[in-house]
Amino acid sequence: MGSALEEIGSAVRSVHEAVAQSVVGVGREGSGVVVGKDLVATNAHNLRGEGPAVTFPDGRQVAAEAAGVDVDGDLAVLRVDTGDAPALAWAEGETGLGDVVFGVANPGGRGVRVTMGTVSAVGQPFRGPRGRRVAASLEHTAPLPRGASGGPVVDAAGRVVGLNTHRPQEGFYLALPANAELIARLEALGQGESRSRPRLGIALAPPRATRRLREAAGLSDVTGLLVRGVEEDGPAAAAGLRRGDVLVSAGGRNLTSVDALHEALDAASGSVDLGIVRGVEEIHLSVALTSGAGKTP
Repeated sequence: MGSALEEIGSAVRSVHEAVAQSVVGVGREGSGVVVGKDLVATNAHNLRGEGPAVTFPDGRQVAAEAAGVDVDGDLAVLRVDTGDAPALAWAEGETGLGDVVFGVANPGGRGVRVTMGTVSAVGQPFRGPRGRRVAASLEHTAPLPRGASGGPVVDAAGRVVGLNTHRPQEGFYLALPANAELIARLEALGQGESRSRPRLGIALAPPRATRRLREAAGLSDVTGLLVRGVEEDGPAAAAGLRRGDVLVSAGGRNLTSVDALHEALDAASGSVDLGIVRGVEEIHLSVALTSGAGKTP
């Protein structure tokens, strides 16, 4: 028993020695990891206003600027003087259920933490900051403090197997797996290729809530998404969409979920045709699409 505990302690210390120089604090609450010369990867939700300060483990604090941001995918790459901090290597091959991993964080620059756990699930979908579905994640049991998002998940050799995103309620931490897709996305963001997706500028209620609210108002049951709010000067407002409208189709797709709307918007080019129920009236609107940093679809 003593030998096993000593081995665990030795493994944690070894990982700390291998990665600590490259794990930074982002702003007041986030973490990040050096992925290239003068490039730091983190979560998009760690960015607040202008470029955040990046704090290195030696206490050096440097102003950063966003090289590229993907809000819906909760990814960002910052351009900052990384000094002598090396970029961490990516792990080769897939990380699977039961694999031992180490969670690393430097919350707001308050010191590097390293904890150990195992991969508890793979392929778990989750919602990005604006509600879009992110296809898959790596779930792990390494306990991490608040502010760990944006920090790396690494293997025993200190190679990155994932990028921490968030902990749903009281569950285990979720990370974006360090596969070829993630690496390519980070490379593109580092080259200034920010990713933005088409949006309407509306707040929505899901189909279940839509049915309840229409029933309470004495209106017929329809399957769709209730518009709870319309962003002033947004694309939907310009097309005449109103609070209380129910979106039943977009681009010819029936809207049985918010994900269906996102798929229709991603497939659209320039504009999208919406089928709407307004009270008892069925109408159609064409919305010219824009991309941006708003909080709604």
